[in-house]
Amino acid sequence: MRRNVQLNEVAHLVQPSQADARMLMYQHQKASERFDVIDLDPYGSPASFLDAAVQAVSEGGLLCVTCTDMAVLAGNSGETCYSKYGAMALKSRACHEMALRTVLHSLDLRANCYQRFVVPLLSISADFYVRVFVRVFTGQAKVKASASKQALVFQCVGCGAFHLQRLGKASAASGGRLKFSAACGPPVAPECEHCGQRHQLGGPMWAEPLHDLEFVGRVLEAVSANPGRFHTAERIRGVLSVITEELPDVPLYYTLDQLSSTIHCNTPSLLQLRSALLHAGFRVSLSHACKNAVKTDAPSSTLWDIMRCWEKECPVKRERLSESSPAFRILSVEPRLQANFTIRDDANPSSRQRGLKRFQANPEANWGPRPRARPGGKAAGETVEERRRLLQNKRKEPVEDPAERAAWLKTFPCKRFKEGTCQQGHQCCYSHSPPSPKATAEATPTDCPEAPSQNPAEPGAATGPGTE
Repeated sequence: MRRNVQLNEVAHLVQPSQADARMLMYQHQKASERFDVIDLDPYGSPASFLDAAVQAVSEGGLLCVTCTDMAVLAGNSGETCYSKYGAMALKSRACHEMALRTVLHSLDLRANCYQRFVVPLLSISADFYVRVFVRVFTGQAKVKASASKQALVFQCVGCGAFHLQRLGKASAASGGRLKFSAACGPPVAPECEHCGQRHQLGGPMWAEPLHDLEFVGRVLEAVSANPGRFHTAERIRGVLSVITEELPDVPLYYTLDQLSSTIHCNTPSLLQLRSALLHAGFRVSLSHACKNAVKTDAPSSTLWDIMRCWEKECPVKRERLSESSPAFRILSVEPRLQANFTIRDDANPSSRQRGLKRFQANPEANWGPRPRARPGGKAAGETVEERRRLLQNKRKEPVEDPAERAAWLKTFPCKRFKEGTCQQGHQCCYSHSPPSPKATAEATPTDCPEAPSQNPAEPGAATGPGTE
């Protein structure tokens, strides 16, 4: 860092430091020494840095936080999430948005300890992480409103319906003042009104808007005005466009596959479900966190009425449903709303009509987790496509002729011979010759049978664990 500072002649601007980031921020708590921008991007959870960061950022300064511990934030370990962020995470189809709201709750909670509060500018769930941009302000009166910005989540374990319960209540008082008090609840009965299952309790989480739409609009204009500035400008435009279309005052969302799988029916198209909600007089939008999201201000009873009407057009065999299942209990009730699935023009969002890159595409072909490492590595020039071609239909089309099968098995090197443990010699059904590039590119067998005449191996067993 010091060499780079000298090379670029920015010693008057940059001061590198190799120290504990928390201690460095704690040493800059004075108003005159605070940082205008703090960007926390640690490996894993940033929880241990949040307390120092909310104190070291200047008044109205920018605090950027990245969290890569999505397994914790997405509900795989609720107790761990509570220990790090002070909230219980739930396993939900809306887990990525709930992760954003959990991080914002944790930031605001830590800032409140020092009479400070946060104002979100932009909150994004992308790839395998979440990232939030907030401004930090000081004000005792505004801090009192923080309790009314947080909410608990009651989520049904059967049908997935959720309800929010605010922690505090802010009401207008005389003289234009706000009066703060405890909220009343809970908003649900002990059992779900739709399927009769119990509720899980999650949170607290941030229940206010995730973004400042005016700020997002300015960023979108800046990116569109100079698209060559960033290599990912196309993706930035797509994500920010979807964010501008989100309903800012509606926390969390449902998904198309969640609603359909609950009642075991065919899935309606996104435009059909959105049109039905719009015909019913409700608002609906997408979410940048999930391409199948249905974010709407319609109550869960209306959503299930629409799905009941859809099921009448695509009937489900009721005799296959258990009487205690959520699907049976939901479908046993007649809908009070007659849904209209006629496609509306405003059901198709603008970002979708323009064909923007709204959701992340794979950066390359065959992108994703790779096969585990093997001793000796792969042959030079071997690609995933070649292995896929070699292993295609290896179990579906076995060689019937024993002679052809024996000759085919001889094309595979013997794993035990390579390890020096094969005792069969020339009677081994696999090759003991030095591996050629072509042979090593193919799948290797798992075991070495006694002989082809005594224990003929099926082609599927011979290829071993080489399947992609």
